[in-house]
Amino acid sequence: MSSRKGQRDAARVVRQQLARERRRRRTLWTSVAAVAVLVIAGLIGWSVWSSQRSSSFTTPPGANDAGTGIVSGGGPVTIDLYEDFLCPVCKQFEQTSGATIDQLVAEGKAKVVHHPVAYLNRFSTTEYSTRSSAASGCAAEGGKFREYAKALFDRQPAEGSAGLSNDELIDIGAGVGLNRNDFGSCVNAGRYRSWTAHVTDEASKANVTGTPTVWVNGKPVEDRSPDGIKAAVAAAGK
Repeated sequence: MSSRKGQRDAARVVRQQLARERRRRRTLWTSVAAVAVLVIAGLIGWSVWSSQRSSSFTTPPGANDAGTGIVSGGGPVTIDLYEDFLCPVCKQFEQTSGATIDQLVAEGKAKVVHHPVAYLNRFSTTEYSTRSSAASGCAAEGGKFREYAKALFDRQPAEGSAGLSNDELIDIGAGVGLNRNDFGSCVNAGRYRSWTAHVTDEASKANVTGTPTVWVNGKPVEDRSPDGIKAAVAAAGK
């Protein structure tokens, strides 16, 4: 009798252990499935957000077909110029080689695609790189991109500061001949912030890691001096 009772007790213990193991496996697989669903949902959400972010932008007049920059001139050689309006080295480049860029355009030797990227937002408390780039899109809308870009470098704020206010950006635009009301409305509305994000994203995808970056017919130019740029354009035009 006691032997049969012991066997029943042992069998009950085994059944209980098996039941606990089944419950543990069910809990484990339920958790795995839940995590998998969350991961898949996250990937789908990120994909949708990413595609919307990259495709939903307003392009200023004068932009190239890809919407990644503002075009000046129509020469046979293409100069791609990547600059950030908060970048001190970009200001130096504008002071030393900006006139050479303009001369090559005026002589019909090159067209320039200006890519105003926003790489340096972390050095501003108000995302000045984005705000100034978006404002340059408003200037392109008024047909004054190049004049406005030069004026932005002339008034470049210090890194680590708040940067110029929207009112100051608007004042600069009025100073280069833009209609204050139209330009001001565009700046205050942030009309081209999405475009700035697109320009910046596409520059990163193209492995542009710093500013200023100069390409001539798709090849990087290491010597960004006036003579270096002229030589690169002359070589590309042969």
